[in-house]
Formats: sequence, structure tokens, C-alpha cells
Amino acid sequence: MPSSVVNHYLYFPETEILRIIYQSGAIYDYQKVPLEISEKFRKAKSKGQFLNYVIKPKFKFKKLK
Repeated sequence: MPSSVVNHYLYFPETEILRIIYQSGAIYDYQKVPLEISEKFRKAKSKGQFLNYVIKPKFKFKKLK
């Protein structure tokens, strides 16, 4: 089922960056996200809930767009 929040995402294991491209077009890089967390995000039924409860409270981010 498509997410109403997340349009697309990429994970860069060499830098531990999880890039989220939101439905709004905004792009954020969440920093120092361990591989296991990115895998849990990938498997999450609700990407938006996982972002709000796991990613956003724990990881610093940089807005790219």
C-alpha cells in the first residue's frame, strides 16, 4: 500500500543516511541511521508512523529541499 506521507526513500549504508522524499516534494536526510533501523523502516506497514515515532525523535536531519 502506498504511503500518504512518503513518496520514496533511499538508504546510503556507507554514510548511514536515510533520505526521505515526502509526498509534498520535501527531501530530508536523516543522519546516523543504523542499517537495522532502515530495514525496519522498509518493512513498516505505515512509513509515516514509523517516521514520527522512531526516526524523527531520535535522528538529526538536514533538509535538502
